Amino acid sequence: MNIFITGRRNPIPFGVTIHVLLTSSALGNWPARFQDGSSGNAAWAADGFLFHLLPQSSEPGQAVPAGSHVRLNLQTGAREVKLQEEDKFRSNLKGLKKGRRLDINTNTYTSQDLKSALAKFKEGAEVESSKEDKARQAKVKRLFRPIEELKKDFEELNVIIETDMQIMVRLINKFNSSSSSLEEKIAALFDLEYYVHQMDNAQGLLSFGGLQVVINGLNSTEPLVKEYAAFVLGAAFSRAPVEKKCLRSHGDLPRCNPKVQVEAIEGGALQKLLVILATEQPLPAKKKVLFALCSLLRHFPYAQQQFLKLGGLQVLRSLVQAKGTEMLAVRVVTLLYDLVTEKQMFAEEEAELTQETSPEKLQQYRQVPLLPGLREQGWCEITAHLLALPEHDAREKVLQTLGALLATCRDRYRQDPQLSRTLVSLKAEYQALAALELQDGEDEGYFRELLGSINSLLKELR
Repeated sequence: MNIFITGRRNPIPFGVTIHVLLTSSALGNWPARFQDGSSGNAAWAADGFLFHLLPQSSEPGQAVPAGSHVRLNLQTGAREVKLQEEDKFRSNLKGLKKGRRLDINTNTYTSQDLKSALAKFKEGAEVESSKEDKARQAKVKRLFRPIEELKKDFEELNVIIETDMQIMVRLINKFNSSSSSLEEKIAALFDLEYYVHQMDNAQGLLSFGGLQVVINGLNSTEPLVKEYAAFVLGAAFSRAPVEKKCLRSHGDLPRCNPKVQVEAIEGGALQKLLVILATEQPLPAKKKVLFALCSLLRHFPYAQQQFLKLGGLQVLRSLVQAKGTEMLAVRVVTLLYDLVTEKQMFAEEEAELTQETSPEKLQQYRQVPLLPGLREQGWCEITAHLLALPEHDAREKVLQTLGALLATCRDRYRQDPQLSRTLVSLKAEYQALAALELQDGEDEGYFRELLGSINSLLKELR
């Protein structure tokens, strides 16, 4: 007869069947339930195994597993099947008797096995990581050399390695030297502008008086020197890391470098910039000077207060109304928009700013009469007339500024018939452009936003 064995202590893989041929003499020592000659299934546990007694196998026509050995018992006439796992089972059984664990292919593991395997895995990962680190360090050493070696090699080649501070000192000395030509001075300022974009470098100018040298360059009789000196100052004023105190302006990068801004005001930079804008100068020079002025005024209420006292709004008004200055007019409008929105933001968040800002700065913001000054200087009408500029970008900035000045200039806007006609004309133009955007599948296009701003203004002015 055949017996099917499954291991409890050391389970046999699922689906493996072991057939054992038992003689009558072997059955004599087994429990009586196996000696009843029953052809039905029976079970018996011994030495950690569960023995299932099955009916006699190898019936005629019965399929046997692939790879099994089949023989014919001449005494009984029955076919006997020997499975491949039988030899392995016997070997494992001998090992079990000697106290060894059965070598059975299984997916079942104890918790100790898993802990041991995990510990080995971590050790292997650490070793592998250590090997990777060493390989990476070796690669870096092959690609790069220590700075000491580089300095030594450069010294042999008469090449000197300089820090940013050393370079800026050299450039300032070059610019300030009476023996330098105009081209050399301009080249020095051009290179210096690159370095002062970094906040630390810009503040480094203060340590050796370099900022004041550049400010004095605004007094030069050479328009190019004025232009590039203003270019350096604008870069030094406006670059800083993102901080909560340094608010964003008109979607641009943060624009504040307080230490440099304060030093510039004390060094007379504001007055010199306004003088250049108020006098006859080439357009490129005024463009750079306006850039420096915008960077100096943003988020600096004391500078804004001094700007109003020095007649800055009148200077900008004359600049905008001059012929051929449309490009500068858009920049001026953008500056006014930034200053107005900054003032409004301060009014809305004054409680929060009180906790983080010094009382002196709060008092300075309160003393900046920007909106009354814009109304008195006629900026309501000037801004409205700039809406006739042909460029879409310029119109966008003017529309934003009109919206920001709405509370201050509402009555002036209503009394201006030209503004109403311009808004109606622009509405028809942007309705057609917005319709084309919708046809192209743009639900929220650029022209649709401009149309929304125009409709909002028309609604407010009814």
